[in-house]
Amino acid sequence: MKKAYYTLNDYFKETCQTKVVKLSLDGGFTCPNRDGSLDTRGCLFCSELGSGEFTGDTVSTFIRTDSDIKSQISAQKERLKSKWENPKYMSYFQNYSNTYKSIDALRSLYEEATQDESILGLAVATRPDCISDEVIDLFATYSEKGFFWVELGLQTMHEETAERIRRHYSLTHFEAIYRKLMKQHINIVLHVIFGLPGENRAQMLDTVAYVSSLKPFGVKFHMLNVLKGSDLESYYYETEFQLLTQEAYIQLVCDALERLDSKIVVHRVTGDGPKALLIAPNWIKHKRAVLNGIDKELKRRGTYQGIYSHA
Repeated sequence: MKKAYYTLNDYFKETCQTKVVKLSLDGGFTCPNRDGSLDTRGCLFCSELGSGEFTGDTVSTFIRTDSDIKSQISAQKERLKSKWENPKYMSYFQNYSNTYKSIDALRSLYEEATQDESILGLAVATRPDCISDEVIDLFATYSEKGFFWVELGLQTMHEETAERIRRHYSLTHFEAIYRKLMKQHINIVLHVIFGLPGENRAQMLDTVAYVSSLKPFGVKFHMLNVLKGSDLESYYYETEFQLLTQEAYIQLVCDALERLDSKIVVHRVTGDGPKALLIAPNWIKHKRAVLNGIDKELKRRGTYQGIYSHA
């Protein structure tokens, strides 16, 4: 049954009439928030795996690997073959900052990740301060020949929160890179985290309205997860910081979808990080219940994505 918001599955059904599955790949990247260029601790919410475990995409427990890209693709396709009949795939460089190498190294990795004939395209998660003009030109070559998008971890539009979570780039810098990417007609997916320390509902919805005004290709909504090995773990235990309840999160996501431009593809409305690392909230383990709760609440309200986006 079709959902009340524009899902990635809907997008692929419209554009290529087939099931498309993302294969999360480890390109051996790091991050300026990890290697000492900006910081050594990472963002407040990231564990040592560098957010590959946070978003809960195709690979539920992301483990750093020394395997080459071709081997990773083969292994994941073998693992997933029982779930769908003859799907197509997207290669997805997910953990850490996946443009944080030389341009030649990037070109080699991206080429290796798109050689398999069953792979329709490429997705690259990174930071705006790790995107040079050379990288944008490289992105453009992939954008021209197949499905491609770049994912940026905006998380919030509020500078005070960005400092609190140690994002280490300004909204001004983000906007400059965003404009350059849009000028080259490169699809952009923005990540937004609900429940960040110090933010209230109004601030979170301000970020949604801001994202909607930018009109990116897609958006991912996440609940803040407290993971073992992240600095958020100690912050959670040492302060009175309260996480959103499941019901509050469902209400907030529905509020957000109502305010989001209807043409923006909703890639994710919840994350389901690995149980072995998750400290809180426990309800995030029950992904199906959260998804069903969002569907039921939108139906109860009689609303849908974008109904209030021009209000």
